Amino acid sequence: MSNIIPLKEQHPDNLHIKCVVNGEAVQASVAPYKTLLEMLREDLYLTGTKHGCELGECGACAVLLDGAPVLSCLTLVYEVEGRSIETVEGLANEGSLHPVQAAFADLGGSQCGYCTPGMLVTAKALLDANPNPSRVEIREALSGNLCRCTGYVQIYEAVEDAVLRIAGDSKQKVEAGR
Repeated sequence: MSNIIPLKEQHPDNLHIKCVVNGEAVQASVAPYKTLLEMLREDLYLTGTKHGCELGECGACAVLLDGAPVLSCLTLVYEVEGRSIETVEGLANEGSLHPVQAAFADLGGSQCGYCTPGMLVTAKALLDANPNPSRVEIREALSGNLCRCTGYVQIYEAVEDAVLRIAGDSKQKVEAGR
């Protein structure tokens, strides 16, 4: 089912973007100067992705573009034509938190929460690519995401815990299939 976004700016120079956001086909008409962050927040009303530094230095605006973390404040809307975008809102599956989200909640991986959406999608991308990363690999993957509250230890521990949760889910699915 296609979600057609109402036009806020009826302007002939708008870009007509078709992409997939959180698994749903989307069409949007947006000003050509907009960033992906602006389109997500202002046109699609997905406000989980945070507006931070606008310089690509804090990671609060990170989303997954075709499965890879990108800074949405530095990504222009024309770059997402025909591509797949996953935001923090798309991590949960059928009402259940993604294991990374659950681990962050249970282990205090977020305090004020502002950096959390970027941390979560970046951690998910890491675990999709490397299901058993070392602490050094976790630290490296999250190095572009700044947090002023946690001191990072709880974040690293939450990602390590998510590894165990994902492995446990996989084991349960295999056993259920027998």
